[in-house]
Amino acid sequence: MFFNRIMLFNKQPFFYSLLFAVIVWSLWGLYTFPHGMTYILNNWQVSITMVLGSFVAGATSEGGGAIAFPVFTKLLKISPFDAKVFSLAIQSVGMLAASITIRVLRIKVSGKVIVWASLGGVPGVVCGAVILSPILAPEMLRLVFTVMVVSLAMTLWVLNRGYRLYNNSIPNKGYREYAILVLAGFVGGLLTGLVGNGIDIFCFSVMILLFRLSEKIATPTSVVLMALNSIVGFMLHLFYMGGFNPQVQEYWLSAVPIVVVGAPLGAWVCSRMNNKTIANFLILLIVIELISTLWILKFSNILILTALATFIFFIGLNYLMIKSKLYCVS
Repeated sequence: MFFNRIMLFNKQPFFYSLLFAVIVWSLWGLYTFPHGMTYILNNWQVSITMVLGSFVAGATSEGGGAIAFPVFTKLLKISPFDAKVFSLAIQSVGMLAASITIRVLRIKVSGKVIVWASLGGVPGVVCGAVILSPILAPEMLRLVFTVMVVSLAMTLWVLNRGYRLYNNSIPNKGYREYAILVLAGFVGGLLTGLVGNGIDIFCFSVMILLFRLSEKIATPTSVVLMALNSIVGFMLHLFYMGGFNPQVQEYWLSAVPIVVVGAPLGAWVCSRMNNKTIANFLILLIVIELISTLWILKFSNILILTALATFIFFIGLNYLMIKSKLYCVS
């Protein structure tokens, strides 16, 4: 009788998500025993931050770093490098959990985007973390990322004022489309290696603006993409570059039990929203991202000029993508 109940529950949609959570909780409990709750209580600010951060990571293409980074660097006085390593480490758990939920709920994703963008994303993450990160100022990196997502928010806001048609999948699947995805993955991977997230939102932009995919497909696709590339970035820092120091590990341990629930919940909520609601939620998060960046950074003339140049570049790129006739819906 007990075995039959287990087999019946096995057919429920959330079985594997719950199983993954139980496995993570068990491993976390064994590893931290008998001090598990001590980690959470000593770092309660981190734990509370990741309640919202993990939900955002599962529900949008922004990633949990949109919430965690400003809190970590401004309020908790954590260095940008440690905040980046933490983001990669915690996304490796939370967004993987969200990806499992996306899979078991059979939420539609673009497998081609995940595969081909990751082919560019993995070397991009390595180049960004190993080559560019040591020579570029953290303030400059954060500014470039913020300006990029602000340009996307403005473009989305304009698009959503009218009626939109969507492709169900990437049309004309050939060398040109695969090359675009590899390039987008590489650029997004560079951002991920530099600031801890970026491949999700950059590839999301390409999916909805150029390929005309709907937000309901592009968002879960970007979550899975971010999960895979976060694991690469985390492994890179764990085994090669360092950075997963005892303090970052303590932050990570205080958040793991939370994100393994929060991110799947976000993925489920996203699956229940329509395209415009997803887009509006993303725009709201980007506004928060902008406010936090203006709050964190001390602007010099160089930063202001960089912001303007970056904004012009990404607005121009977004304009070219939405005006392209290559992938218009017939």
